Amino acid sequence: MDLRRYIRDIPNYPKEGILFFDITPLLAEPKAFQHTIDAMAERFQHKGATKILAAEARGFIFGAPLAYRLGIGFVPVRKPGKLPYKTTSVTYDLEYGTDTLCMHEDAIAPGEPVLLIDDLLATGGTTGGMLKLVEVAGGKVVGIGYVVELGFLDGPAKLLGHTHEYLIKL
Repeated sequence: MDLRRYIRDIPNYPKEGILFFDITPLLAEPKAFQHTIDAMAERFQHKGATKILAAEARGFIFGAPLAYRLGIGFVPVRKPGKLPYKTTSVTYDLEYGTDTLCMHEDAIAPGEPVLLIDDLLATGGTTGGMLKLVEVAGGKVVGIGYVVELGFLDGPAKLLGHTHEYLIKL
């Protein structure tokens, strides 16, 4: 299935000079969304992961149904102040500034195999932050997956040598 046709290009969003890739048409088309989850499940089903980590908000859209499809747990990674229990947090660099990600401190056991899932790999900052969270928890990343990779950016450089999978490269 040609998933690219379900991704809408929005010029100058959220600011002038940015081309935004909108996944909402893919989500609105049941067969395209099902194909996306099934294709990701096929790529990751033999990795031995017991949990999926995904960052808010769009990572949740793909991470939760993929966890269900694979029969494994789901760990939401959120901004500060959004999780109700004790958290571990990491602050990481963005192109212009910093950001912070948090997860429950008991979300991953030492040595536990996990997948990191997100909608899109751009600069790699969010994934880099999730990798640090897994490292702090003592978990083991066994795979990283995206629906879309923006090949014209250097996102893979922030993946700390981990390989990754994607369904569409733009």
